[in-house]
Order: sequence, then structure tokens, then C-alpha cells
Amino acid sequence: MPTALFLYYLLFFAAAFAWPTWRVWKQHGVNPLVLPLDDSAYGLIGAWFKVLMLALLAMLGGLAFGVPERLIAPLDWLSLRPVKVGGWTILTISMVWIVAAQLQMGRSWRIGIDTREQPPLVQEGLFRLSRNPIFLGMRANLLGLFMVLPNAVTFAALLTGEVLMQVQVRLEEQHLSAALGDAYKTYALRVPRWA
Repeated sequence: MPTALFLYYLLFFAAAFAWPTWRVWKQHGVNPLVLPLDDSAYGLIGAWFKVLMLALLAMLGGLAFGVPERLIAPLDWLSLRPVKVGGWTILTISMVWIVAAQLQMGRSWRIGIDTREQPPLVQEGLFRLSRNPIFLGMRANLLGLFMVLPNAVTFAALLTGEVLMQVQVRLEEQHLSAALGDAYKTYALRVPRWA
């Protein structure tokens, strides 16, 4: 199980972060990595997202290469086959959902808030159901991971990710409202934040 999860997350990070970054840069000449490396709220959220991703990869890699699972405080009472099957289902659906939403964003896809250039507002596809389908997929993904591998680390990742995404989404909405004015406000009235 840990090896399958480690391989899943290598594929997930390649499909959900590396490939879209390369695609936007190659097709549009835009660097979509716009998380600042400073002491602002944006910089803090970006730093914590990086820590969260590295911690998850380190844990999964360690387990895949033989670190005993008891070191990460497994929650054995939650290790039920139906829960794990449900978790794998959520992991699969969330990856497809995230990649689809990123494709629908096209040149507007960014990691962070682009204060140099305002890409077009995407309102089609999954963005008709949720203003934040990528973050919605990431929230589901962390839940799926916790269901497949219930332990103290994945529970902490689920909670930390939830807080980070709630704050990041509000920062993005504030930026979009200021940058796009009525167009974004009308969109926000029509489409829910999450779904």
C-alpha cells in the first residue's frame, strides 16, 4: 500500500503541478509559478504549501522504502477495507478533476496570485460548478489520502491543507475582486466558492 501511494503521488505531482507549469510556460511564455518568497501572507501560505507537499512525499517515500508505519501513529480503528476503497476512489476522481480544471484554465493557470499580469477569468467547464475546482479537488485528495492511510501525519496534513486552502482562496478572491471588479463579483454571485 505505501509503495502504491508513493507512486500515485509522484504521478499526481507530475500531472497536477509539473506538467501544467511546463504547458503554460511552453504554450504562452508565462511562468505560472508566482508564489512570492517574502514575508507577506502570500509568501507564508506558499511556504507552508511547500512544506506540506514535501512532508507528505517524505512520509510516503519513507514508508515505501521500509520505514515502519508505527512511527507515524497509525489510526488502526479506521483501517477498514471499505474506507480504503473509498479513499482510493476519491484519490482517483480528485486527480482527474484537478487535471481537467487545470486544462480548462488554459493560460490563466497559476500557482499563487499573479500581481504582474491579470489572466482572463475562467467561467466555463468545472468553473461553472465551483469558483475553485482545483482547490476543491485538492481538499478531496487530502481526504482520500487520510482514508487510505489513516495516521497522525495524514490527519495533520488534512487539517493543515484545509486551513491553507481556505486562506489562499480568500486571498485570491480578494485579488480577483479588486482586479476584475464587477465581472468577478457577478461571477461570485452566480457560482459558489466550493460547489
